[in-house]
Amino acid sequence: MPDSVRLYGMPGSLYTAKARAYLRKQHIAFDEVPVGDPSFSAIGSQVGRWIIPVIETDDGTIIQDNVDIIDHFERANLARLSAYPETPAHLITTMIVELFGGEGLLRPAMHYRWNFDEQNLAFLRRDFSAALAPFADEAAQDASFAMSSGRMRKATESFGVAPQTHAAIENSYAEFLSLLNDHLATMPYLLGGKPTLGDYGLAGALFGHLARDPAPSILMKTTAHHVWRWTERMNAPEATLDRFSGAGETLVADDAIPGTLLAILAFVAKDFLPELVAHVSFANEWLAANPDIKPGTNGLPKPGARSIGFAPFEWRGHHIKTAVMPYRFWMLQRIQDRFAALDENGQTKVQTLLERAGLGAILRLATVRRVERRSSLEVWA
Repeated sequence: MPDSVRLYGMPGSLYTAKARAYLRKQHIAFDEVPVGDPSFSAIGSQVGRWIIPVIETDDGTIIQDNVDIIDHFERANLARLSAYPETPAHLITTMIVELFGGEGLLRPAMHYRWNFDEQNLAFLRRDFSAALAPFADEAAQDASFAMSSGRMRKATESFGVAPQTHAAIENSYAEFLSLLNDHLATMPYLLGGKPTLGDYGLAGALFGHLARDPAPSILMKTTAHHVWRWTERMNAPEATLDRFSGAGETLVADDAIPGTLLAILAFVAKDFLPELVAHVSFANEWLAANPDIKPGTNGLPKPGARSIGFAPFEWRGHHIKTAVMPYRFWMLQRIQDRFAALDENGQTKVQTLLERAGLGAILRLATVRRVERRSSLEVWA
């Protein structure tokens, strides 16, 4: 094992929650450093934009983004429990859930954080201030929170959160919570006795926002206890398998996908796939209109910008627009690349599974130019 690494993030950060859970489950020693620590300013300048999480390894290597963080330890054979299953259906399923967890749960994560001030505001003010300005006086902390919360409230709009969609978001989240709760009643993690990529992907929103902030925490505890217990499990270095302890830290046998997990995939097809389709279509039109983008750049005035525009689509009876971020295409490519590397039998098995769930199109959706990650930024190949 390496010496202790430094994890720069925030307790309430969605994406920090994913990295933190992975490090804990792998028994990788780390010190979590708040982004308000003076040392983070130098880290941020190396990354090229203000974004978390970031880790600094014992040899000074800087790694930003959860996927890159996880893959760094996986490639170095430092993972106690690899996040990547070896069988085809398990692998592609958990990668799809990872994508959904990080991107498809942004609407409820942002809605339940920023639209329940009566329950949440006092907690958020203290929680954010402790991370963003830990050494400042109260007035400076209040100013820091006002600036950051104002920015994040505005960002909720870019994910389709608006007064007219609040009820639909709550209904969607209640449906997902119920499906996941039913599944976790049968096993401690997504695919059995140990966490995989999908668990880490879900941990971001479900722990970072929805199990910590007061309003959604009460909702989860009172309507989806198995999910709540899973969020605790994902933050414990030990297995904490509860009544499933006899099964050990192994995955479901024979590459099987239980019916309760198939129902979750069907939910992803209904709730998130239309957004991906709209985003890919928008990006391809945008790329056609901007044919001279140099490889290795994002084609935007600011190299650190994450969005190329807004794509419209229909979602649960509402016509909404959401920010189109090339990062999602990079995540989508990872799924497709892993699928392409399977043998013929594996591909057939996965295709059959995804067609049953209504997710077959996820293997075919592609931008006309690939997205790469270079120096912690998403750029066009």
